[in-house]
Amino acid sequence: MSLPPGFLDELRTRLSLGQVVGRKVAWDARKSNQGKGDLWAPCPFHQEKTASFHVDDRKGYYYCFGCHAKGDAISFVRETENVGFMEAVEILAGEAGMPMPERDPRAKEKADRHTLLAEVMEQAVQHFRLQLKTGAAADARSYLDRRGLSAAALDRWEIGFAPDTWQGLWDALKAKSVEDDLILDAGLAKPSQKGGKPYDTFRGRIMFPIRDARGRCIAFGGRAMDPNDNAKYLNSPETELFDKGRNLYNHGPARTAAGKGQPLIVSEGYMDVIALAEHGFGAAVAPLGTAITEHQLALLWRVSPEPIIALDGDTAGLRAAMRLIDLALPLLEAGKSLRFALMPEGQDPDDLLKSQGATALQKLLDGAIPMVSLLWQRETEGKNFDSPERKAALDKVLRDKVKLIQDPSIRQHYGQAIKDLRWRLFRPQHSGITARKGNRRWQPPQSAMPSTKSSVLASAGDAHVTVQLREAVILAALICTPQVAEEFESSLENLECSDRDHAVLRDMILRHSRDGARVLREKIFGALGPDALDNMLSSRHLAIIPCIRTPGDADMVRSTVAEEIAKLSAAEGLNAEIADAVQDMAGTADEGVTWRLRQAAAAASDASRSTQEDKAEYETGDNGARVSRRELDAFDALMDKIRFTKPGR
Repeated sequence: MSLPPGFLDELRTRLSLGQVVGRKVAWDARKSNQGKGDLWAPCPFHQEKTASFHVDDRKGYYYCFGCHAKGDAISFVRETENVGFMEAVEILAGEAGMPMPERDPRAKEKADRHTLLAEVMEQAVQHFRLQLKTGAAADARSYLDRRGLSAAALDRWEIGFAPDTWQGLWDALKAKSVEDDLILDAGLAKPSQKGGKPYDTFRGRIMFPIRDARGRCIAFGGRAMDPNDNAKYLNSPETELFDKGRNLYNHGPARTAAGKGQPLIVSEGYMDVIALAEHGFGAAVAPLGTAITEHQLALLWRVSPEPIIALDGDTAGLRAAMRLIDLALPLLEAGKSLRFALMPEGQDPDDLLKSQGATALQKLLDGAIPMVSLLWQRETEGKNFDSPERKAALDKVLRDKVKLIQDPSIRQHYGQAIKDLRWRLFRPQHSGITARKGNRRWQPPQSAMPSTKSSVLASAGDAHVTVQLREAVILAALICTPQVAEEFESSLENLECSDRDHAVLRDMILRHSRDGARVLREKIFGALGPDALDNMLSSRHLAIIPCIRTPGDADMVRSTVAEEIAKLSAAEGLNAEIADAVQDMAGTADEGVTWRLRQAAAAASDASRSTQEDKAEYETGDNGARVSRRELDAFDALMDKIRFTKPGR
């Protein structure tokens, strides 16, 4: 229905926002100035003791400095009365004495039809509630009692019973002169395929009324009493009133409770919601027999920016949570997300409340994990990433999921969070996670200190490990300062890498070092993944190498690379001589074998010493200590500049 131009303006002119809001709040006399239309009160939308809710009666707008609710008289009525826009306009128009414009005949007919169907549903609610008190419902009452529902709880939730008869509800409604098409269109009965009377939709079931945000009964959920029934839970079919993908069980009361500060909890079924609410968690809702839909997710975010998903701790519950992640990722906005409270295996919220109480559930809700953590768990739990191919597959899956996020800021933060989690998985020693070894608290490795006497490279005992470490120094130095790589092309081409990743890095340097550091790193990222190079450069034996720690010094890189290549070459020569000597000694031994070994060993020893000579000049002090001449000259020059007389004398 469309309103004529100027109708809403006239409505706002005739009404006082202060009067509309004043029905729901008590004004703070100390802060309010009635004469100026400056009104303050505790906010009706969230629980508070101070008056942070402000109404500007002259401008016709309200704003809460606590929960940031804002709007005009129409939005206030919509939020507080749980009604739609047109219904709010009708309420205010009645208060202002303004007749509503004539509706479109078809729209009026549709609205009248919905009203009639809602009345039939209310009659069904009363019928089922009466049936719960009959002898036929003895087993149902026993079941509800075992589930911990008192008589008062049964009344609060309007729980009823549908006897196992074919036309019990049909006959009861027909006795009240309800038309056949209304019963059928409300989803309460189905036409017979054999030409007989229509039969009841629900038979032999405990009945849970499903109400919309306005409180109208729009459908039922029925729990079968027969354990052999094919459908344990059965919902009303979709009707003019009911669309199961656009509604939530307990929507209206949960919205009110969430407005008072309670966390919005999404559980799996009717009994979970009832158990949560009965234990003080009033902001509890459930989807209606299906996985959460996009429309239901939008409803949840209208109630709370961060609902907590508390699904059952079984395989089906976990699958539902995982499906929800894929649904939610494209819809994420700043400040709107989901958190997940994973129930103990084999338990639902109702089970946990019965066994451990509300405190245990509250602790679980407080520890609810963000969606990015559950996404990571889904893609990594129970999987082995012991090869570059498997790691690359994980990277691809996660990149594809992050790409689904539309908001660039959220997408960036998700990428960073996943990068951090990946680092912890593949490099736990560098993760920064606190771990315990015995009674000592593990600390991250310290950065290189001037007092460092030897590196991992120097202390490596295994020859193979030593070769790997020296290769890493050569490759890392040339990657950090690629303009030097051309001078070592021949040596790189002859470098027999002991590690597959090292071979890839060597090839990338030979191919792309002339293109600059940025292009070279991009090619390496494409070949080995985004983290392989960072992991290598941050390793302990490379962190203390000056030309790697502070790249750009070409002379230092040349010296370092040349030295490491010489050491590798000498070590390879020694190993070759030893191998030849072993073969020769199998025959007749001579002095030539020992001479060759002595020469190879001497070459290896010379290569192991640093080729960077200490060229500093020293003087010996009175105490026998050596002092650098350069440092001594600098000290003397400083002393000459000092004047020991006061100025002016």
